[in-house]
Amino acid sequence: MVPGGVDRSGEYRIIPALLALIARLALRDEIHVFALRQEARPAHWDLAGARIHNIGSGATVLRAIRAIRTEHRSSAFHLVHSIWSGAPGFVAVAAAATLRLPCLIHVAGGELTALRDIGYGGRLKWRGRVREAAVLRAASTVTAASAPMITALGQLGIPATRLPLGVDLNIWPPREPVRRDIGMPARLIHVASLNRVKDQPTLLRALASLAQLGVDFHVDIVGEDTLQGEIQGLAHRLGLTARVKFHGFLPQVLLLPLVQSAHLMLISSRHEAGPLAVLEAAVAGVPTIGTTVGHIAEWAPDAAIAVPVGGSAALASTIAEVLANEDLRLRIAREALRRAAQEDADYTARSFQAIYTKLIARANTEI
Repeated sequence: MVPGGVDRSGEYRIIPALLALIARLALRDEIHVFALRQEARPAHWDLAGARIHNIGSGATVLRAIRAIRTEHRSSAFHLVHSIWSGAPGFVAVAAAATLRLPCLIHVAGGELTALRDIGYGGRLKWRGRVREAAVLRAASTVTAASAPMITALGQLGIPATRLPLGVDLNIWPPREPVRRDIGMPARLIHVASLNRVKDQPTLLRALASLAQLGVDFHVDIVGEDTLQGEIQGLAHRLGLTARVKFHGFLPQVLLLPLVQSAHLMLISSRHEAGPLAVLEAAVAGVPTIGTTVGHIAEWAPDAAIAVPVGGSAALASTIAEVLANEDLRLRIAREALRRAAQEDADYTARSFQAIYTKLIARANTEI
């Protein structure tokens, strides 16, 4: 069960780590993926070895539960797994309960967060808080991508297992870090949708300060623009137009060489469960400097460098420090590569399959 990320193109409007997981699971089992609103109208298609059932708009939750039950009558499922809690998780636990099946919930985003000033998070309103509590307590097992997410779940009294959504090394081949020519401009990259939670204003203010420090650099910003040019306008006002290039969304085949050419990945988010961009950069030999969220928080200081959320001055000074110390940059990059390659997409699939086996065996003994 997913909100989306499984577009029939296989290239656009997708979540690469999700497709990598589905493809690996489908090698061993029959996988059906129910997407809430990948498209506005109900539809079906095949992708990554799985059958995709798009529910579409209009009474989506009820129709999704009904669709799972209908497919179960055709060929019985062994369990229900939701990537994300929230609405997909509610559908998953409700369908699993009516079918008496085990249910696995993977917390993958802002389900546990409430950032009121930007209207972000699953716990903003009382209905969301009640829903999240009900979903997570009804699940047979809960997993999440990073240590901070496990801590957040623990604070809610929910035991959970850390399980990152790893990188597909067939698409992102591991690459040893490359020493930078100090005489050339530093190449920096930021991969994230332009939206409030990714906090690109903090990133741009840090870049403006970096320029004032005399650092020569170029930044590639990759991601769908959901703010109608607001971030590009801020870059212009900060005098960054010549230094920053906005690419919009790029498919993996175009993103890979851009990341490989970078010296640092920059993350400015106010919240992240992961993010995958850190892992993709790591296997490409590129270390990350970013805010204390997700993988950055759990990897710092050995495999990433963390700065406070919203700390544009700290971000600028840290970038300058790392660019001036090539041995430090390479040391962090090598450790990041080791960790990301160790917990790749194959690792993720094996780990989920092991959980499936335990849940199904437990369910069979309870019949």
